[in-house]
Amino acid sequence: MALRADGEGDTLPSLDARFSRKEVSMALTMCGLLVDKAEQISQLYTRHRDWTVVEERWETERYDDRSTRDSSKKIYRVLSSRFKTARSNLPAITKLPSIFDQCTNHRDKAQVLYFYLLEDDPLVKYTVHQYASRMRQTGVGGLDFEQETVERLLNEFHYDDGSEFDYAESTTRRWGEGLRSVMREIGVLETQQALHGQVPNIGTVPLLVAAGYSWENDGKDWLTLPIGWLYLFQPEQYWDSLAERLSDHPSWETSGIHGEVRLQPVAETYGWAETPEDDE
Repeated sequence: MALRADGEGDTLPSLDARFSRKEVSMALTMCGLLVDKAEQISQLYTRHRDWTVVEERWETERYDDRSTRDSSKKIYRVLSSRFKTARSNLPAITKLPSIFDQCTNHRDKAQVLYFYLLEDDPLVKYTVHQYASRMRQTGVGGLDFEQETVERLLNEFHYDDGSEFDYAESTTRRWGEGLRSVMREIGVLETQQALHGQVPNIGTVPLLVAAGYSWENDGKDWLTLPIGWLYLFQPEQYWDSLAERLSDHPSWETSGIHGEVRLQPVAETYGWAETPEDDE
């Protein structure tokens, strides 16, 4: 029996004209995921629970020792913003050290951090959403990350007041480089030179985070169009296998009403990840 509802024919609603000029930035030109540094920030916050202290420790201990002081501050500001703006649809930052400990490789950690980037950066979310829609319509061939394609998608973007995307070409080019660096980190682009994407492998931890993100966004019907899996570029033919893997995890369970099978968290969505208080 298939564990998920048939999502055939369902389309992703557009995110165009959803975001204001105030919300949109080109922060991706400053840094990509920077997995190791983001992990350090999550560890500092979990230890101190005070962003002022975290910033002071970041500066005095020079966690970003290869950068100038100004550059280090910019990187901290961008990375910390991704955690500060995170909503309840993602694990609390204090759970991240436990989550990273459960990851089996660098790509797992990158895929987890990727969702914090999506929620913090509307332009990245819009573009990824567009690529997920392209993949849904044309298959993996739609994952073309050539600069020309990236710019065409950006030029289709409108702010909530109807005005168009209007950044300089040089800035847009650097933004496209940043997007491709993220795609390499999460396993969509295989090499530095690759421009055409592939379906990335998903480990257990990012599978749980992507499913939790989908559940928190869409509730009991999330399997009809699992947004977290789509944002990780998993085509529909992969969804049954992913659902089977998820159902085998002790933090998720299946239920059925009138022949309709559902998959949901047993308790708290991210209860499988510990916080330091859980050990006390």
